[in-house]
Amino acid sequence: MNMKTTAIICVYNEEKTIKEVLSIVCDYFFDEVIVVNDGSIDKTDDILNELSNNYKFKYIKLEENKGKGFAMVTGIENANGEIIVFVDADLSDLNKEHLSLLTMPLANNKADMVLGQATETLIDYSINPFKSFTGERAVFKKDIIPIVDKMKHSKFGVETLINLYYQSEGERVKYVMLKGLKHPTKFDKVSKQQALKEFVKEGHQIALTAFKNFDLITSSIKNRFKI
Repeated sequence: MNMKTTAIICVYNEEKTIKEVLSIVCDYFFDEVIVVNDGSIDKTDDILNELSNNYKFKYIKLEENKGKGFAMVTGIENANGEIIVFVDADLSDLNKEHLSLLTMPLANNKADMVLGQATETLIDYSINPFKSFTGERAVFKKDIIPIVDKMKHSKFGVETLINLYYQSEGERVKYVMLKGLKHPTKFDKVSKQQALKEFVKEGHQIALTAFKNFDLITSSIKNRFKI
């Protein structure tokens, strides 16, 4: 692989899974690994500090929770790689093959963005209507830089923003199935009541992002139908 690659893990209160995820990512052939701790209030910080004794990664700790979009941009701004691979911190059964599936289409110039779909999810991955919201994605840094200012304030609407932007630019997007990878639902992580609250909040952020970027929606439609 001629291009340098950077893996970015944005983490918020993932003390149960961050060790497994980070160990796999650090053991892959990335030139650089960046972890952005988005104001975690559990034991995530202690675990990451301990892991820094055994694994090489750049650790950026945000003192307060800024939202997923801000954390992703923080990683991008500190990345030296030409290819950036985003990996969620709450995954189970992540392996090197998954990381290769995300990275290689860009390295081989077969895509401009790769979206990875975990197969072990609540909704059958083959018909999942939310697959484009995945946190497992790979992009060229040069392609995503133009929207980092918008990403900072998009919170959980960040995936929607990225998807709309790439569609509006007519970029090549490739989906890959990450077999055996498990991504928990909110109901697996918090109480039913809390999960529903978070769904409503995130849904609002996604809708607001789409509304603020209606021009990208228009451009995406024109590209799809060659208007």
